[in-house]
Amino acid sequence: MNMQDGVPPRESPYKGKTGLVRLINALGYSFDGLRAAFRHEDAFRQLVLLAAVLIPLAFFVHAAPLARAMLVGSSLATLIIELLNSAIEAAVDHTSLERHPLAKRAKDMGSAAQLLGLINLAVVWAIVLFG
Repeated sequence: MNMQDGVPPRESPYKGKTGLVRLINALGYSFDGLRAAFRHEDAFRQLVLLAAVLIPLAFFVHAAPLARAMLVGSSLATLIIELLNSAIEAAVDHTSLERHPLAKRAKDMGSAAQLLGLINLAVVWAIVLFG
């Protein structure tokens, strides 16, 4: 660890990239994350399949543009939530595989977020389709 005057650095020493290099690196890390989620997370693959059906379907539904945006957005939100939920689970499991009440709480909260995302998806589709 690089320390000046005995004070530890406030940021990661790996955060030195700026400008276009940072954007290119960030895009690569994002694609790495999507690949990892698709490869290792069954729930993410299932939600990708669901989104692959619902997002194109949103453009065939007779609805206002804002309603279509909500249909697409609610589908994308479930993918985003699942990525965050999987990240929480991976971080908790990396820290320790031992059962701990705080680890359970973190994982359960991530799962609850996804449940709410799926409820939101169903409600938005129901409102747009059935008024």
